[in-house]
Amino acid sequence: MGPVIRRPVAVVTALVLFVEAGAIAWVNWFLGIVVDRQDMSLAGLDPAAMSSSSKAGGVVFGVYFALCGLAALLVALRDRPATGFWRILLISVAVVHGLLGAFAVGLVGWGAFAFMMVVLGLVLLTLMTYDRQTGPAGTAPEGEGGPPSDGSPGNGQPAPVTPPAPSTP
Repeated sequence: MGPVIRRPVAVVTALVLFVEAGAIAWVNWFLGIVVDRQDMSLAGLDPAAMSSSSKAGGVVFGVYFALCGLAALLVALRDRPATGFWRILLISVAVVHGLLGAFAVGLVGWGAFAFMMVVLGLVLLTLMTYDRQTGPAGTAPEGEGGPPSDGSPGNGQPAPVTPPAPSTP
């Protein structure tokens, strides 16, 4: 996939993750309010604890997905692969979407599974299209990296001079 499509894919990935962050935070917050107003209890748990933990979980996952969206946005803005902490975030959100997709089939249905797989595909495209900077088997494509064709090593130093081989009479 060429550099023309890499940046738009990363931008779309970032936007989807930002929307998902808001949706996850809102749904969990809403469920916390419902539990609190209905005074519901699950297996004798305190309703206030359930309400506050649902809200806290929504905030934590919302921030997590927002950070993952920021990682994808930074990839798009810099037009370079994610490294370090940001790469770990993108890999972890890919794993999370794979697991959520597997759970969504049984709990919500095939539509939710399809959405999770689309997001997983976007994250993987973002990771993989920026990952390959070289051609097959680690060789650089023509004109991109590698030593210059003039024989110099490419680090600003002149090419080493090798003495001629001695001739035998």
